[in-house]
Amino acid sequence: MPEGVEQIVTAVPTGAALGAVIEGVDLSRPLDDETFAAVHAAWIEHGVVVFRGQTLTDADFVAFSSRFGKLDHAPIMENGQTMVDGVPELYVISNIVRDGKPIGSLGAGEASWHTDMSYEERPPKASALYALEIPPEGGDTCFLNMYAALEALPEDLRRRLEAASVRHDSSVNSGGYLRAGFDEVVDVSEAPGASHPAVPLHPESGRPVLYLGRRLNSYVEGMKVGESEALLDELWAHVEQERFTYRHRWQVGDVVLWDNRCTMHRRDPFDASTRRRLHRTQIQGERPRAA
Repeated sequence: MPEGVEQIVTAVPTGAALGAVIEGVDLSRPLDDETFAAVHAAWIEHGVVVFRGQTLTDADFVAFSSRFGKLDHAPIMENGQTMVDGVPELYVISNIVRDGKPIGSLGAGEASWHTDMSYEERPPKASALYALEIPPEGGDTCFLNMYAALEALPEDLRRRLEAASVRHDSSVNSGGYLRAGFDEVVDVSEAPGASHPAVPLHPESGRPVLYLGRRLNSYVEGMKVGESEALLDELWAHVEQERFTYRHRWQVGDVVLWDNRCTMHRRDPFDASTRRRLHRTQIQGERPRAA
């Protein structure tokens, strides 16, 4: 963190492989430039930042998220909605059913490790979640430090990746369900989606990072399918080690912002009879560039 930044905000590391809790910042109030610079520096350093005990309007949450860049409009949800009413930047993640219709996306099931929308040519650089209703147990979100995963790779495996590109399949979502309008992928070498360097350079930290997206239907460009599958299986067995992760146990009022360029995340399932509701924003990014 730049000199003096730690005096403006207090960022307390989680003690895990990534993440910090930022104390004493009320996101319902506009952040002055010095405070925002300190928050931004903590986010770049720790990959994930957590703000506890927030009470925000939709406008507050959008205003905070917008400090990090232009926001995407929410994609169409399974219920056919595209946004929170009147707030096109807000996406609802929830299992709640109202009048027989889900109010949001992703239900109560498990979400596998993934990087948000890595199948796009310009994936989002960040996402933020604001917790409005949380079940008594389950539904934790785990984050994975892809800097640390790269640094711990055996040298021969890292060399194999330095010039490699990975195809990121766009046909399925993070729950493994086929998206509307897509056919089931039979040959991963023909899967739809963008290709990105396996080891891009983070545009703000300047550090090389491992960039895998998600496992299902992934493909290493130019390889025979069997070779690609073997290499990806080896990589995923490595990155899924607990030593690279931070588990976030949600509380109502939490705001969590993660750097989509150097982390992956997943969600634990929870009891579908309990309620979970969060709002999400997504900050636009740029095309990953090779290190």
